[in-house]
Amino acid sequence: MTTTPLQDDARDRLYAECARAISEAGEPRESLFLARLALLLFEQVGDEQRCRQALADALDALPLPSLSSPVPPNPETSS
Repeated sequence: MTTTPLQDDARDRLYAECARAISEAGEPRESLFLARLALLLFEQVGDEQRCRQALADALDALPLPSLSSPVPPNPETSS
């Protein structure tokens, strides 16, 4: 079974929606939300080996957080 890659605009929309949903879940439930999302998507894929490969691919060259990291307060502007 082959899949069609997402178009760039669809990927951007889904990325934004995913980021919004993660924010809505909140930091204390972020990991639980992501694990639940992964399991629901794994059910859609229906192929254990492909799901395992996706997990390995997601870990491969995983960048350090940047945009999603909280910005430390600026001591000059904090009161």
